[in-house]
Amino acid sequence: MDTTFREVSADPRTASVPLSHLSLEIGHLYMDDFAAGPARLREQFARVKPWADAARAACTAPAGRRPRISTCFLIDDYFTRFSSPAEVVPQLIAEAEACGLTIDYLARESACAETDGCHPARLVESRLVESPPPGTNGSRPPTTATGWLSNGERSPGLDHLLAEAMGGDTGWRPPRETEARRHSVFLDVELWDEQHGRRTWSCPYLAAVWQLLRLGLLRDRGQEVLHPADRPETFPHSWDALPPLVRLNPHADPFAAYRTFSVLASRFLPIEHAVKIVLEQWAPEEPVLAQLAERAGQEGVPLPDDVIARVGYVFHGQP
Repeated sequence: MDTTFREVSADPRTASVPLSHLSLEIGHLYMDDFAAGPARLREQFARVKPWADAARAACTAPAGRRPRISTCFLIDDYFTRFSSPAEVVPQLIAEAEACGLTIDYLARESACAETDGCHPARLVESRLVESPPPGTNGSRPPTTATGWLSNGERSPGLDHLLAEAMGGDTGWRPPRETEARRHSVFLDVELWDEQHGRRTWSCPYLAAVWQLLRLGLLRDRGQEVLHPADRPETFPHSWDALPPLVRLNPHADPFAAYRTFSVLASRFLPIEHAVKIVLEQWAPEEPVLAQLAERAGQEGVPLPDDVIARVGYVFHGQP
């Protein structure tokens, strides 16, 4: 009889996270939005309400079951620190309720970079698999070295043109989208920059991390990355004192979901285009994918194999 011994740590268990059918994002808050005052917030929520209602109506669950839908809202405390949770959060809740909306979960954008000793942004970086366009010769450093990710072949730089000047080169060539439909929509996304040895993640990159957290696809050595904390009795005066993810509604459905839907102002369209580029070149952990597929099958919930197909948007006209 052959016997094989393995350490338990060699096969880390993939933690299962609670899942809703839909994670409905009803907005982001940046410093300029808050500075514009409560009227600006109410106007934004009023624009979101019809689309949020439509998303709820379109979300289906197996016959005889109530769709599980949770709402979330993201506050930028990564690029700028403004006001305080004690002032901002009650105002957000009040303005949302005045428009008939409930914010179930409130998240800090800095949690997409680092939270409770975990680094979600680094986890995503470690699984980026750059798609090389046809004819790539490996002369360009990888994304992990440059901090740039594109959806195709970049236009050759000046050094290339000078090197080929005597070789009959045809000169400038346009960039080309890898999977273009006749004409290209080429995009080159900056994922981060570094100054004095300190890395700052870009807004589009953190938005991609945010989507993966909402989809329940990130794990840190098999464990859940972002766990919601209960709403505090009073909100603190420091953003660092506020948990990365707060469950404002004690009766809320789970934060993560099989699918996400975001209702955003049109100014976020370029950012979310970049999010698509990142997600298309990110490799999920197979055990996590299999776990979600199995649970979806048990519930009778259709779930696309392609991660990007699980993400939906509507962009309204508010600048």
